[in-house]
Amino acid sequence: MEIATAVRTRTLRAVDVTARTLERIDRADPELCAFLDVWGEEALRRAGEVDARVEADERLPLAGVPIAVKGRHGLRTAGPLLAAGCVAVGATSVPGPGTPWQTWGLGAHGRTVNPWRPDRTPGGSSAGSAVAVAAGLVPLATGSDGAGSVRIPAAWCGVMGLKATGGRLPSSDRTGLAAPGVLTRTASDAGAWWRAVSGEEYAGRRAFPVPAVWSADLGFATPDPEPVALARAAAARLADAGVLRLVRPSAPPRLLDPAPAWSALRARSGDLTDAHRIRAENDRCLAALLTDADLLLTPTTPTAPHGHDGPGDRYSTALTWAFNLSGHPALTLPAGLGTDGCPAGLQLVARHGGETLLLAVAREAERQAALADITCICI
Repeated sequence: MEIATAVRTRTLRAVDVTARTLERIDRADPELCAFLDVWGEEALRRAGEVDARVEADERLPLAGVPIAVKGRHGLRTAGPLLAAGCVAVGATSVPGPGTPWQTWGLGAHGRTVNPWRPDRTPGGSSAGSAVAVAAGLVPLATGSDGAGSVRIPAAWCGVMGLKATGGRLPSSDRTGLAAPGVLTRTASDAGAWWRAVSGEEYAGRRAFPVPAVWSADLGFATPDPEPVALARAAAARLADAGVLRLVRPSAPPRLLDPAPAWSALRARSGDLTDAHRIRAENDRCLAALLTDADLLLTPTTPTAPHGHDGPGDRYSTALTWAFNLSGHPALTLPAGLGTDGCPAGLQLVARHGGETLLLAVAREAERQAALADITCICI
């Protein structure tokens, strides 16, 4: 990260970086409502501690990098980032109580809005984290993903969102469906998060292109034509740039709809026989697909961002929660803008433990300028 390099070399002070970040939040958040709490004095104190650690020649790979954390309990899992030198500036918005499918988040000033179109949802449940990154308030925000809660808002706000392999990082979710994740604008920033939380490097990816299988619907979903077309075009750009090689699998992807299994496991009650059957069949199908190729590609969401009245009976999780059930790591990349002016995403799914491959592909896509250039300039 450029910020960390500048702070480590003492070109910038962490205190000054934090002060400018707080100014941006103060200016923009009354409109965006990305934050529940902003920790101004505490953030400046933490930044001063980072500057002191730098002066003491302590090695801090993320020195002075301002971050936002998901929800008021987000600091509980941010220890590795703080140890690496990050400065937490606030807690981002999540859905309010009693609104299980209203995933746009409720910030301190009201409902959280999509920075591309305030009349549309940013998605959720990591709503404020996606908005804070998309609007340039922070370069990195933490999230958690139980059914697509990192990938969906990342796609709808035009940023990257990574969900880790189920069970690989600590999680408070006793069902095993949720995994930690991150939202960033760049692959290098997502890679910096991964190094901090896992200790694993991703720099040495083998040869490109990476073989990948495309599926518009995973065999059960009914996505709208436009998000499918945008994601398919993004996959084609990656193939044209030599990042991916699209291959035909021995059998087309035909997963069972994970909705009943996900819901039963989430409830943790009743007879789970059918849930385990669906999970086992989908695991078998995914294992076969990821034998033919290293990656599975899909649209991230089946629809464009909906309005603040809610999605009706079309859940945005249709193409994401299969991989919470299976535990596979997944990354969403910006795929372009729809006719409504809102972003869409391309989802990449790897084998268990394949986070470094996902990050390497994202980084190579950036290097080859193969990603949709949809940087939000609204703030």
